[in-house]
Amino acid sequence: MSLLRSLLISTPLILLSTIVLGTLSLIASIFDGSGNTQHRLARIWARSLLVFSFIRVRAEGLENIDPRGHYVLVSNHQSLMDIPALLAYLPLQFRFFAKKALYQIPFIGTHLNRAGHLPVDRSNPRNSLKSMIEGARIVGERKISVLLFPEGGRAPKGLREFSEGAAYIAIKTGAPLLPMALSGMREKLPMGSIHIRSGRVALRVGPPIQTVGMKPADRDELTRRLYEEVARLLG
Repeated sequence: MSLLRSLLISTPLILLSTIVLGTLSLIASIFDGSGNTQHRLARIWARSLLVFSFIRVRAEGLENIDPRGHYVLVSNHQSLMDIPALLAYLPLQFRFFAKKALYQIPFIGTHLNRAGHLPVDRSNPRNSLKSMIEGARIVGERKISVLLFPEGGRAPKGLREFSEGAAYIAIKTGAPLLPMALSGMREKLPMGSIHIRSGRVALRVGPPIQTVGMKPADRDELTRRLYEEVARLLG
């Protein structure tokens, strides 16, 4: 019954929402080059995906976020539904890093590019560094938060080792790191599956980690501290 609901109800509605709101986002990008309107439309899209998937998110620790502030947002990565959950519940304008391959997909790539999200090529260290530098520029100059999944992709189980990209951007700009953890999302849409399962998941936001005064040499220690905080939030 759950599989039938996923295939006959959730998936068609998700596709419809993606087409409609994606089209509106592309139109909005003609008039708003900042990406802010696209982000607001993306939040509506994200909420619709959670509703159509019958996934309910319990958000904890949102009081740790200053809606007027800007952060380097860091979360574990369990499922394709992670970004909709974060878009729907975080009261911030933010941009995220997406695999470069997604920018080659018609419509999706155009939307990501015009909304101001950042391509990252993890197979090429030099290109990956360029993406981190651009992320630091966005945080430093535009005062907009950026989201990273420092595990480098979805983890099939547990919590994988973090890369130093988030620590690099935070130290470079002096922006606080905001650790977050999504729990239970992996079971709702496992890797390699099209079966979206209903139920509850948890989004936990920890206290910001201040980075003012830190130096590039502190990246390793900051990354270790960040990993421990996300692991703690996961419980």
